Amino acid sequence: MAGRFLSLFKVFRGEKNKGPGAAPGKRLEEPKHFQPLQDDASLDRTQEKEAAHGCFGRTLKIFPKFLRIQRRKTSTAAAEGPAEPDSGLTQLQAEPDVSLHLAELSEDSETSVTEMCVKALLTSMTEDETITNTDHGETQGIANTDTSTDLAQCSEDCKAVMTPRDEGAKADEAVTEDVTITVNSGETQEIPNADTMPTPPVICTPTVDFFQESAVCTQEQVPAMVKNIHQSLMSHVTVDARLHSDIVRLAEEHPADVALTLLHCAPTCDRAAAMMWRAIGSSRPTMEKVLATLLCVMEDWPVHSTCTSDGDNKDVFALAATLVIWVIVPQCHEAMILYSSRLFVALLFHVVITTQQMPPEEVENFWRACQEEHRLPSKPSRFAVQAMKALLCRLECDQEVMAMERKCGWDTLLCAHTQHYAVGLLAREMRRVSLSLCSGIALRLLGLLSREEPHWDLPSLAFLVEVLEWLDLRECADSILEIMSRHLRNECRERRRLALRGLVVLSKDPSMARRMGTLSPSLLELLGDADGELVGMTLSVFTNLLKSKDMLVSSTTAPKLAEALLLLFDHDNSHVQLLSLDLFFKVMDLVVEEGKKPLKSVVCQSLPALFFHCHDENQLVAEASREMLHCAAGFLNRRDLKELVETEKLLTFVEVLVRTAWNPQPQPGEGP
Repeated sequence: MAGRFLSLFKVFRGEKNKGPGAAPGKRLEEPKHFQPLQDDASLDRTQEKEAAHGCFGRTLKIFPKFLRIQRRKTSTAAAEGPAEPDSGLTQLQAEPDVSLHLAELSEDSETSVTEMCVKALLTSMTEDETITNTDHGETQGIANTDTSTDLAQCSEDCKAVMTPRDEGAKADEAVTEDVTITVNSGETQEIPNADTMPTPPVICTPTVDFFQESAVCTQEQVPAMVKNIHQSLMSHVTVDARLHSDIVRLAEEHPADVALTLLHCAPTCDRAAAMMWRAIGSSRPTMEKVLATLLCVMEDWPVHSTCTSDGDNKDVFALAATLVIWVIVPQCHEAMILYSSRLFVALLFHVVITTQQMPPEEVENFWRACQEEHRLPSKPSRFAVQAMKALLCRLECDQEVMAMERKCGWDTLLCAHTQHYAVGLLAREMRRVSLSLCSGIALRLLGLLSREEPHWDLPSLAFLVEVLEWLDLRECADSILEIMSRHLRNECRERRRLALRGLVVLSKDPSMARRMGTLSPSLLELLGDADGELVGMTLSVFTNLLKSKDMLVSSTTAPKLAEALLLLFDHDNSHVQLLSLDLFFKVMDLVVEEGKKPLKSVVCQSLPALFFHCHDENQLVAEASREMLHCAAGFLNRRDLKELVETEKLLTFVEVLVRTAWNPQPQPGEGP
């Protein structure tokens, strides 16, 4: 538009503007409406033409000054040849103030043409066009333009241009803010405003409009468009509003292709890719779609096999998706909440797998490049822990992160042998503030535990056990029982211990207790274990099972369970002794009728042990043994023995047992 305006004044200057460098095809013809200005005042003219001549004369004096002012504000150093010193300031000091001429013209009734020209100048500066410097340094205008028509179009708005100086200054500042100049090198530079401080360079939209027609953006073209945008951002600092909206729109319409293509062309998430990911993360609906693809990549280790629409089947590193999550976590609060449980499990998987397994050589090379790009830890496991911390802080679990830090939980998490302890600690800390998040994580872990992955099941089981109490067991009861039963028979002591802890919690639910009857054989085997903690949890499970009102001990289970309990009366752990005595009583009380006869022989064998423990140094064990001795006498239908226990004549009780050769069968004349 500026070129168009300069061509307009070639009419006024006549042959003076025709230089040897002018292109022949661009020369304007002189319109018939105006004649070249002459210095001879003796020409035969009417009074009206003389007034117009004076008006144009003053206009020609004003516009060179006005052009120097505007160009001094909007000029750049991107011109061909050596830069010439700016003489605008000297000329402004030598010439009168332009505002004086504008004031004079605004009062003159004959200045309509001048006002139209001023309007044309200001309009040319506000339009979003650029001045192109050609090889010869010429400014090309619009050829063959009817000058009188241009002036007529501007006549209606001339009064608005002739505003007071303070409003005109504001308009000048607004005009010069968005003007850009394109040079021969193809780069676009921002013209700095002389009245303001320099600002960081903002990129301009690439020359290709990615969304000129929505029909053009086909599925096959998306990868190429993503690569072009990424390449265009390599030399810029920020993303302008137009390109930002293009990236968001492209990712919203084709989330999988955009995400996978970016992971293909920039796996280390360089600066240009990071800008694109942050642009995507600024839109919640778009980020929710893209995040689903990133999670699919993260859940495969070490690489995720995929293919984009252009046929690129290059594998994507799972750690590349984790790196993207780490970059965009600070600005994706809503999307992170939606996928929080799945995202936490994916990050936990990366911590576990990179701690227990050495990454392949290609993954190590890739991670070395990521480390140099972003100054990350040398080990991927430590980076995954950093990403997990960032996610928890974004989910408002800052206190839990600090608690883990105080208890050295994060360092424990990075050790393969103590990992499950750290995961259990983290679950206990998290359930204090977000039971819904913990429940979602537990359900995700259930799916992973069903795959029987040996490197992953121990930490998953540790987290699951800590939150079982708050799970809705109506939909997942069968799968949980199957997982616990499998780990109950595992040779790994830690897996058996975690499975028993889970069964202790589940057995408190009556509906779950009825389903756990099939686990009795496996639980009976654990009663002979040397680990007192393991035995104690097994006794707790049996005790909870027998608390149910409709639960009875079968005729086959009762003798086996009683025999196992009889061996525990002399256990070193007093807690185990108390639990075994209590459970022995429940077996005698809840055995089915047909199972009482086989059980009596085991009860007879228990009497000497119960008698000796009546004098145990642990008062609780001694009291529990006397109660059990009384119940055993009643179960055997020995009223005489029962009365001796009631009257605390234990020495007489022993004499009777010796006299009957420790075979306390009912004597003649004694009934039940």
